[in-house]
Amino acid sequence: MATYDLVVRGGLVVDGTGAAPFEADVGVRDGRIAALGRLTGGGTEEIDASGHLVTPGFVDVHTHYDGQAVWDHHLAPSSWHGVTTAVMGNCGVGFAPCRPDDREKLIELMEGVEDIPGPVMHEGLRWEWESFPDYLATLDRNPRDIDVCALLPHAAVRVNVMGERAIRLEPATARDVAQMRAIAADAARAGAFGFSTSRTTSHKSLRGDYTPTLRALEAELTGIAQGLTEGGGGFMEVVSEWTQPDPANEFAMLRRIAEQSGRPVLFSLGQRHTQADYWRELLAASRAAVADGVPIRPVVPPRAIGTLFGLTGSQNPFSGTPSYKAIAHLPLAERVAALRDPDMRRRILGEDPAKESTFPLFNRLSYAQMYRFGTPPNYTPREEDSIARIAAREGRTAPEVAYDILLEQDGHAFIYAPILNYGTYDLSISEAMLDDRNTIMGLGDGGAHVGFILDAGFTTWLLAYWGKQRGRFPMPDLIRRLTSDTARAVGLHDRGVVAVGMRADLNVIDWDRIGFGSPYVVHDLPAGGKRLLQKASGYAATIVAGAITYREGEATGALPGRLVRRPTAAGLH
Repeated sequence: MATYDLVVRGGLVVDGTGAAPFEADVGVRDGRIAALGRLTGGGTEEIDASGHLVTPGFVDVHTHYDGQAVWDHHLAPSSWHGVTTAVMGNCGVGFAPCRPDDREKLIELMEGVEDIPGPVMHEGLRWEWESFPDYLATLDRNPRDIDVCALLPHAAVRVNVMGERAIRLEPATARDVAQMRAIAADAARAGAFGFSTSRTTSHKSLRGDYTPTLRALEAELTGIAQGLTEGGGGFMEVVSEWTQPDPANEFAMLRRIAEQSGRPVLFSLGQRHTQADYWRELLAASRAAVADGVPIRPVVPPRAIGTLFGLTGSQNPFSGTPSYKAIAHLPLAERVAALRDPDMRRRILGEDPAKESTFPLFNRLSYAQMYRFGTPPNYTPREEDSIARIAAREGRTAPEVAYDILLEQDGHAFIYAPILNYGTYDLSISEAMLDDRNTIMGLGDGGAHVGFILDAGFTTWLLAYWGKQRGRFPMPDLIRRLTSDTARAVGLHDRGVVAVGMRADLNVIDWDRIGFGSPYVVHDLPAGGKRLLQKASGYAATIVAGAITYREGEATGALPGRLVRRPTAAGLH
């Protein structure tokens, strides 16, 4: 009779703490790590990990699988990239609480902010809930390939309490705040890991309305955070432009909220090219806060956050022109043929691409920061390779160069447009952010921006680029950043470390092969919706709760993943 359900044998254990690797077998029983060392007992199933790393499963703190977790069993692409636990509901958007009359508002907001097509959500969401606890119950009934943790989205709460007043960005009354506080307390008691909010003008609904949370006052945010405390705990997740009125005052407000409520704060941090240096100020402010015992930490990307423009995706530089809109519905081959017609080319290049654009980030784009993506994908283009520079060298206009790139590879080519962390035309900003031990690696946005951003593979990128290719950061520390650091930051204390008694979420990694492929488009969402995907290489096996979910990137059919409910203050956390 087997001693263990699973034995991962002979691997080099990188335990997630940052400590030096060591050779050991890992014995798993009942979804937990039962033994670690040279094991004589056998397993019902065994993995030969000799020559491979054995790490904890990765914990991704910033995803948007709120819809996909309802309709899908496989939370790809994150689950392809070593992620075994994902925190969703970030940026203040989500689907609960929600009255039937408000469903369209939340769908329009999610479509505008996170680029998840409305028809996909209309078909995929079953709307078996109105309250946030009921939404969690729905998530609980759907098995998946990874675990999910849910945040209470501020926009949904605000619309639920204030209706159209929330859409009009009116300030909440004391009575409104009391209701939101109660909703937050109920959500925390039901297992929410915290609440999220957005304070950026980049977040708009499909109709062009700003996110309802944009101008929420300090009293409102404090009230919701205090509701979490009353319900047992959780953290506050924030995305902001840091311009109301400036970074110092915005950060000071978040610090006051954290101090008054006792709730930790995680905030998204990236370098906007029009605000070149404020990120340094925010890094310093967060370090000072943590040193004073106030947990406020930035979540940063390991490379530039960039959009992918292409004829197969949801956006390209000419999507807003009337002539392109007239052919946008055509199959790719027919669109390519139409775009190659000289008359069509002349018309599109002569039209205003901004006039009818529905792309919320359009005004932040510049041909000086657009590049041919290429195959294999190039995430580190040089300044001289920008479309603007190519056009200047060749005596053409930048739109002409962009137009021709879109037609390469029979219309499958992409243009890469970094919008954050590439103001210096290199990865020095991301490198500096990662060099700060107070930062948290994240912002991959798995499940969102399905047609024009594909950063859910940030976990693989961190290892392949900063670890294997550049050797800039020690491999054990990179694993720590993906496991124990992210897990502890959100209140998960039963995973993120390879140790006896911990949850058996593991990756078996072939370090020599760790890498990623080129993005591609599939139509596998509800209602035939399309999305960008990117495969990973080097993951020999991924294990969730002791069950092997993937072998060499291929799903095994095991679905051990469930909703994780955050225990209250009286619980294990």
